[in-house]
Amino acid sequence: MTSFLQAKFLISAEKLSQCPDYDLPEFPLLGRSNVGKSSFINGIANQKKLAKTSNTPGKTRLINFFDFSDKFIIADLPGYGYAKVSAEVQNRWQKNLEEYLLKREQIKCLIQLVDGRHELQKNDYQMREWILNYNLPVATIITKVDCLSSNNKIQQSISHVKKEFGGDVFPFSAKINRYNENILNFLLEK
Repeated sequence: MTSFLQAKFLISAEKLSQCPDYDLPEFPLLGRSNVGKSSFINGIANQKKLAKTSNTPGKTRLINFFDFSDKFIIADLPGYGYAKVSAEVQNRWQKNLEEYLLKREQIKCLIQLVDGRHELQKNDYQMREWILNYNLPVATIITKVDCLSSNNKIQQSISHVKKEFGGDVFPFSAKINRYNENILNFLLEK
């Protein structure tokens, strides 16, 4: 069903006023630097180089919009946490991203990505508290589950994240695409 989706990069924007104008449902990706947001986009798009991946945290500096067959938009946001930028730049990002997340009418659901190889981090909890404080819809993607040693460990990770965050939780691997169908169906049904 979802193999027909063709994804393409649309535009980058620094702030809300620069965001593209359309009526498609939009899903912003929130997550720590290096949690795998770009790999997530590439994985569900079934393209290796649609979104640029990097081993250096903080490479994403703008809101990058990707169109999936005119069905929905994914917006890749700068990662929270570690990034080699000044406090001034981080404060500007925070101000611009808060305005975007709170005022962008096309947003249907936020997607928070967490790294399945590690315990939930303090800044993951802080981001979730911020989301809940504004009563924003959110789903959670557990990335890098292919690095977990067994299917049992994957299920334990899902159970833990559901217990901590609640709501919809999906495992994801950039290397194993068996999880993509459930995620894409979720996005298409929103």
